[in-house]
Amino acid sequence: MAINLQKGQRISLEKSNGSKLQNICVGINWGAIEKKGLFGFSKSKEAVDLDASCALYTETKQLSEVIYFGNLKSKNGSVAHSGDDLTGDMGGDDGLDNEIITLDFSKLDASVNYVAFVLNSFRGHDFGTIPFASIRIYEGTNKRVNEVFATYDIANGSNFAGHVSMVMGVFYKKNDEWKFNAIGEPTKDKKLEDTVKTVTQHYL
Repeated sequence: MAINLQKGQRISLEKSNGSKLQNICVGINWGAIEKKGLFGFSKSKEAVDLDASCALYTETKQLSEVIYFGNLKSKNGSVAHSGDDLTGDMGGDDGLDNEIITLDFSKLDASVNYVAFVLNSFRGHDFGTIPFASIRIYEGTNKRVNEVFATYDIANGSNFAGHVSMVMGVFYKKNDEWKFNAIGEPTKDKKLEDTVKTVTQHYL
C-alpha cells in the first residue's frame, strides 16, 4: 500500500512481511508542456528536462559523492542513474518513469550515513506547469516494480508551484537500520550544486 507522503514524515524501510527493503528505486515521471495556439487549440509541445539526483554523505555530514546525469553511477555501484531524459513524455503520460535512480543498501559503503534525493528543473520550468509530474519510491529495479511505498504528486501540489528545485527526502542510518525522512520541500535554488548545499545545511 503506497503512502502519500506528508512533509516531515519518517518511514521505516520494512516490508509488509517484516523483512527489510534492500533495493530501492526513486522514479520521476513527467510530461512535455502543451503550448496553446489560436482559440486555445494545442499548437506544439515544449520539452521539459527534470533532473533527479542523489547525494551521499558520511556520518559527520561530509558530502561524499553526487550521482546525477553527469555521473551515472557511484564508485562502488551501489547507486545508479538510468540516464538523462531531456524532454519528458511528448505524447502524453505513458505510465513509465522518465528517470530512475536505484539504490542497493547492501552495497553502500559503510561510511555512508545519509542518502539524499533531490529534483531540479534544468531549463527552469516551474514545477506547477509540468503535466503529471510525480515521484514514486518503490522496492524493485528500474525494470520491475515490486511494491510502491511512497508517492509525491508534484503537478497537483500547490507548495511546489513557483519553484524549480526540491528536496525529495533523505534515507538515513540509525542504529545500523535505514529509515526514510520524507521532506518534500521546494527550495529557492536554481542549480543542482546549490540544492545539494541546501540539503547539507538544512536537511541532514
